[in-house]
Amino acid sequence: MNSALIFVLILVSIVMCANIIETWLKQKKKTSPDGEQELVDTLAKIEQMEDRIKVLERIVTENRFDLKKEIDSL
Repeated sequence: MNSALIFVLILVSIVMCANIIETWLKQKKKTSPDGEQELVDTLAKIEQMEDRIKVLERIVTENRFDLKKEIDSL
């Protein structure tokens, strides 16, 4: 398989897991009012991860990345 495809699949799975965790934490918050700060911290971390993933996706899809990869393979 193409390594870029594998990378994208991994990124998609990370985002999906983050959404599942976010939903779980929201449900936990409804049952536990003292876990609000933990939820806020976790949601902030998830947003940071999503931003990093967007940057990584942009780097992988840039033409320069492919060119560097082709040069390295020569």
